[in-house]
Amino acid sequence: MTDILRPVLELSVIIPGILLSYLPVKSYLRQTPLKLTAWLFPLLLGICIFGGAVCCTFHFPTRWILFPLLPVIMLIYHKTLKISVWKSVSIFLAVFAVFACVNSLSRAVNALITADLHITENELWFRTSAGIFYNVICLLFVLAAWYPARHCVQTMIADENFAQTWYVFWILPVIFIGVNLFMIPKYRSTLYTGRVLQCYIVLSLVLLIILLLFYVMFLMMAVSLNRNARLQQENHFLSLQQERYENLCMAIEEAKQARHDIRHHFVQLSSLAEQGDMEKIKKYLSATTEKISDYNLHFCENQAVDSVFGYYSTLAKRENIPFHALVSLPTDLSIDEINLCLVFSNLLENAIQASVKTDQARRKINAEVYPHHNHLLLIHVENTFDGKIQQENNIFQSSKRSGNGIGIESVRHITAKNGGACDFTYEDGIFSAKIMLRI
Repeated sequence: MTDILRPVLELSVIIPGILLSYLPVKSYLRQTPLKLTAWLFPLLLGICIFGGAVCCTFHFPTRWILFPLLPVIMLIYHKTLKISVWKSVSIFLAVFAVFACVNSLSRAVNALITADLHITENELWFRTSAGIFYNVICLLFVLAAWYPARHCVQTMIADENFAQTWYVFWILPVIFIGVNLFMIPKYRSTLYTGRVLQCYIVLSLVLLIILLLFYVMFLMMAVSLNRNARLQQENHFLSLQQERYENLCMAIEEAKQARHDIRHHFVQLSSLAEQGDMEKIKKYLSATTEKISDYNLHFCENQAVDSVFGYYSTLAKRENIPFHALVSLPTDLSIDEINLCLVFSNLLENAIQASVKTDQARRKINAEVYPHHNHLLLIHVENTFDGKIQQENNIFQSSKRSGNGIGIESVRHITAKNGGACDFTYEDGIFSAKIMLRI
């Protein structure tokens, strides 16, 4: 029984290893954690027991079972996730490299335990106590890595600014795995020659520490690169928002001027009416109608938001897109009006661009804006669309150029700064944007 237990213990580190591999990718699972555990844990446990029995029966080293088995487990791991193969393989190999270093350290501990025992050269596996040591160290490492894996590494996986680095990261763990395999002594007696065992222990510890330091440096580099990328993205958004804000200011000023001019037109018309000159009234109305913007001049009491909706309702009318907006906003708002107008302009411009590409019979844009409990502003914009909407890692791709879309990402950026929330869904030819802002 003990002979079977030894290789089983040596192989059973697969279980904490796969657990650690899943920690940073929990949000990318194709199944719920409960369903995945229900079939994967018994499968891995059965593999460990069966592999241990085969090793014990035929006196195979456990690595003869482990190495052909790992690509299969890695394939299962990748197939249960919704991430690229580069990311899944890199994560799997990173965990494998750490456990390979722990394996070398456990081999040294096993040599210390069995130093005074007369063991033949064909003794292949750890003593039971060394196998337990191996599993305990691996489990402790899982616990120690739990928080950084669930937070820091998960953030790094989600951030596409770091995508290209995954193409080369796998090289580092492969090198450390190779070094640890190279360190395995061909004969057990080699470890007891001179100070080889002491050097082996030191080297195993040094390799483990260096590998962990490399991972920390890699994580710090990822954080730095992500921070720089976010700053560049924010600057890009600010420049785009500035341009859009200037366009909105022009539209708002045009609307203000239209309101101002209307009063003068009424005065002039009133004067002509008193004179009873119908011909002059007709000529004046004809000339004035051509100059007055065809804005729908009233959607809500807030002048800035009203002008934005007026501007885009005019654009929608020109493109023969039915535009329905129910906007309930007071004159004064505590939220920054510039950011609020940018949210509306991005949503409505995207809606118009999508509707233009839609069959004319299906075109429509519906917008609803209203305060909720005096401290929240709820925004819901729906529009029809034809064709395919592309997303990569929850980021909508631009339909006008290659790369990420700007409008929705700008809305997300403003919403995040406000402390609100946003949700974008598309189904059955209807794109829906739901925004919650704090006011």
